[in-house]
Amino acid sequence: MSSNIIILADMKHKESWVLALQDLLRDIRVEANITQLELAKKLNKPQSFVSKYEAGERKLDIIEIYFICESMGIKFQDFTKRLEKKFRNIDNES
Repeated sequence: MSSNIIILADMKHKESWVLALQDLLRDIRVEANITQLELAKKLNKPQSFVSKYEAGERKLDIIEIYFICESMGIKFQDFTKRLEKKFRNIDNES
């Protein structure tokens, strides 16, 4: 396995990775000092949209994640770097 690429051939960590994504999305919102309602307004969505994806009740596509990052003033590239670091930590713990 390349040190620069995470291969999903083994999905044993999928659930942990989903939780890591949820955590990171919530973390960046809290770090930006933005409430769920404020973020929802920026995205032209109801507050329940943010609440549901943070709770894992709704899945997001990559375009939605991009706009969430932009709405909070975080570069998508920085977000993906942080997410990859979380994934690597999960992989290294097993």
